[in-house]
Amino acid sequence: MSSLNMVGVIMIGQLGAAPVAAVGLANQIFFLLNLVLFGITSGSAMFTAQLWGKRDVLNIRKVLGLALTLGLFVATFFLIIAEFFPEIALRIYSKDPVVIALGSDYLRIIGYSFILYAISFCFSAVLRSTGDVKIPLFVTLTALSLNALLSYVLIFGKLGFPAMGVHGAAIAVVCSRVVECAGLLLLTYRKKLPAAGKLTEFFSYDRLFARRVLKPVLPVVANEILWSLGITAYSIVYARMGTESIAAMNIVASLEQMALVVFNGIGHATAILVGNRIGAGDDDQAFRYAARSETLGVLGGVLIGLIILLSRNLLLSLYNVSPTVLDYVYQVLTILALLLWLRASNMILFVGIFRSGGDTRFAFILDGVIIWVVGVPLAFMGAFIFHLPVYWVYLLVMSEEIAKWTLGMFRFFSRKWIHNLALTVGD
Repeated sequence: MSSLNMVGVIMIGQLGAAPVAAVGLANQIFFLLNLVLFGITSGSAMFTAQLWGKRDVLNIRKVLGLALTLGLFVATFFLIIAEFFPEIALRIYSKDPVVIALGSDYLRIIGYSFILYAISFCFSAVLRSTGDVKIPLFVTLTALSLNALLSYVLIFGKLGFPAMGVHGAAIAVVCSRVVECAGLLLLTYRKKLPAAGKLTEFFSYDRLFARRVLKPVLPVVANEILWSLGITAYSIVYARMGTESIAAMNIVASLEQMALVVFNGIGHATAILVGNRIGAGDDDQAFRYAARSETLGVLGGVLIGLIILLSRNLLLSLYNVSPTVLDYVYQVLTILALLLWLRASNMILFVGIFRSGGDTRFAFILDGVIIWVVGVPLAFMGAFIFHLPVYWVYLLVMSEEIAKWTLGMFRFFSRKWIHNLALTVGD
């Protein structure tokens, strides 16, 4: 998914800085939706992974139903913003009228995919947490391969289609989301997997069940909302520094996502393994799995960081943007490469370990609050008080990761993050 998303950014990058900035800013709205859904589903996956440890399929389907309820509500909210208020939303990030106009058109089109995306997100999370990682992989690969192909055809006007630019990229996204959702549901029910419940099973939860599940889940959602708003604040800083700065950071974002994809996978796998062991009552093995994953994160971060350092010039050759943008990207990639091990370690720690152990309140304070106490103030000071270039502002942003890692390691070795949530809804 990350590689194909990067292909889309490269294609748009052939059209110039304004289209790159426009699509990047429009995707900030999708990014907010994505993170809220991630909060809902990763919070719910704490329960489904632990419930699968004791093979409690009925309650897994109730948790999925609750996740669908919350996910569809959130997706509808973002759909309304995308269709009726895109200009207002994008003016938060940029004052460039060309960027706002292009971004609004893109956002209106992709908004139609938000409901389908929420359904796919919820089902994929439950499938993974119950050990079935192949179906989400196959469906996502198929849908996003289609996205890449359609993007090429519609952006540049191939195979007899007119060149649609940014609009073509948006249409490709919607088509891929339709295929993704339909394929995921079809395979889930055809194979009669644990997620293949009836509507009556999904929505048979009562208030007591919902309260027990939401108590640890809501801090995860709040965490993602606060964190996503913090990332939005960073984007506002970069955008207000100029179109070249935000274009550079949008290019870096696609490369950064690619660099972190291994650790995102390790984090999700860790959540499943650790959650299953906690649900089965084997806390010692859960801790061992978590420790091994953290070690993989640090070592892998150092290795991939080195690869980024050695391939910076090759990566930059893929983009048709100004020399100033390329210079910004080069400098930011250097900082990213040197500190990637820190980002990787924190991703596994918060997504894969603390959440799977049900320690969501501590994770909320550390991940959702520190970004506002450390990262955002330093970013604003660097950009608007000291007027630093975008790469030094990015370095100030990374100080947030140092603070989180230091405090997070103390919590990890204390083992206070291990909580058996399956016992709270297993009756």
